[in-house]
Amino acid sequence: MRPSYRRIILPGLCVLAICALAACGGGGGNASAPPVGHNFSGGGTNVVAVTVGPGPAKSNSQTFNIPFVTVTVCQAGTSTCATVDHVLVDTGSSGLRLMASALAAQGLTLSPMPDPGNATHTIHECLPFADGYAWGPVASADVTIGTEASTHAIAVQVIDDGQTPTPAAPKTCTSHGTSLNSVDAFDANGVLGVGTSNQDCGSGCANSALEVYYSCDTGGNCSPTAQPLADQVANPVASFAVDNNGVILQLPAIAADGAPYADGYLVFGIGTENNNGLGTAEVLTTDTEGLFITDFQSQALDNSFIDSGSNTLYFPNSSSSPIPLCGAQGTSAGDFYCPTATESLSATNQGQNGTTSQVSFQVANMNQLSRSNFALDDVGGPAQSIAISNYFDWGLPFFYGRTVFTAIEGTSAGGIAGPFFAY
Repeated sequence: MRPSYRRIILPGLCVLAICALAACGGGGGNASAPPVGHNFSGGGTNVVAVTVGPGPAKSNSQTFNIPFVTVTVCQAGTSTCATVDHVLVDTGSSGLRLMASALAAQGLTLSPMPDPGNATHTIHECLPFADGYAWGPVASADVTIGTEASTHAIAVQVIDDGQTPTPAAPKTCTSHGTSLNSVDAFDANGVLGVGTSNQDCGSGCANSALEVYYSCDTGGNCSPTAQPLADQVANPVASFAVDNNGVILQLPAIAADGAPYADGYLVFGIGTENNNGLGTAEVLTTDTEGLFITDFQSQALDNSFIDSGSNTLYFPNSSSSPIPLCGAQGTSAGDFYCPTATESLSATNQGQNGTTSQVSFQVANMNQLSRSNFALDDVGGPAQSIAISNYFDWGLPFFYGRTVFTAIEGTSAGGIAGPFFAY
């Protein structure tokens, strides 16, 4: 596996983080039974399989802790469709983004959306990362995941991973660094954002040209533009007929030294079916951006979030007793902790509703974990500056052995108003 470090930066949204594990050696592990309380092994119309394992990238580009599902998209109102596997499930962002090559491999091309303010132009989007960007057109498509389908066409992003993207990304986009428009860069064929928001940018992009959405003319000239909410890349779950108020992501507990694979479930809806009630889960309501407070080592980290798109736990290093990094700061190795012995730590999450939940977790030395294990529940890294600061990013290690609920803003889920997380 190769080292890398990447986080999406969108206005008012914490969104996606994907990182890769540096080459390392050590033992192995096996996935165990699912968490007790919600058993989805019998399936259901609102249940789809999730697998954590090797992705579609080249072997030296594959990363760990990426949960994959399969998604079908169709040209709006037609039966011209493509079914794309290895799409990353991300509770920290909203919206479906697919590689153009993954669609083209099945003969599907989605046409760019006309600019709502100028029908001779088309809409494209730039997703800025800490070390690069992803660029591509916005298109309208019908979306199906398992047996759940959008009731109308929604906006999706097509990441233009061709050798020469057309139109070319403007300088205000490329200024974010290296192009990440490739399957190898993502180790995924796309991203399924099922977070707490209905759209990927919200009122900020609806009211201002924030260099996220671009209007491009036929000559390939692109300028930042405001984008109405109805035309922004949308959370597909919000478009479902019934199970449209959130999702549940469940992954099994795994051994301390990890596992080659982990198989779990993505469940649509909260309190909408016999199988998706909250039960005894603790509900932590969030602010409008999906953030809550994590109290950790006498720090009140009030921009914290739960994000299956982050492949590790990101939290501030202690000033009094710092955890050693795997390498020099500023390198990919320096983005992960390598304690001399496994650290046992705890933190307390607090929702806007005052509910608190103590979470115990461990951080192991990544250089002692097997590079053949793609499911790891005890990896951590320092919280570095992204679009926000003062945060604890509860990445995929948090999900192992848990049933985690993500409720969408403006909905009622299990009788509680979203947005919230519960587990």
